[in-house]
Amino acid sequence: METQGASVVITHHVLDGKQTEYEKWLDEILPVSKSAKGFIDWQIVRPIPNLTFVYTVIIRFDTIENLRNWMESDNRRKLIDKAHPLFTKEDNYEIKSGLDFLFYGEKTDNKVPVRWKQYLATWSAIYPLSLLMQLLLLPSLRLMNIPANRYFDTLMSTGCLVFLVIYVVMPNYTKLIRKWLYK
Repeated sequence: METQGASVVITHHVLDGKQTEYEKWLDEILPVSKSAKGFIDWQIVRPIPNLTFVYTVIIRFDTIENLRNWMESDNRRKLIDKAHPLFTKEDNYEIKSGLDFLFYGEKTDNKVPVRWKQYLATWSAIYPLSLLMQLLLLPSLRLMNIPANRYFDTLMSTGCLVFLVIYVVMPNYTKLIRKWLYK
């Protein structure tokens, strides 16, 4: 499990009016985290203006060990201390292995579902979406006069599929099947 890759989901509750300062701080911490051993990528889910105030940052590393080293590093600790006056709550994070971050819930006390349930949940989400890509996306590409090309079609359909799974389907789907997942 230590070599499967790892993700951390960090939530920062930013004080109202401090979003610009927080964004500058993100610009400062990004190059430092990118230089950490094993860094793969990161994504920021920004709050909806005038509606929410929570930033969610997802960072991926190649191993749990490298991720823990970054999360517990002096460099990160110093940068968190610098940003602390911008937060309404403490820096909160949860480390997940592999694709566990797809099953990250709002409650941090939830355990990660067993792997076979993760497998079935992910497969049952991806299968209908892959059919949808063939029925809607590929004909749309032909309507835009983009010639059929197996590699380009696969690139587009998998890109759309992964986007939908990560940002649209799994957050809602896992809420829907939560009882079964965590039973």
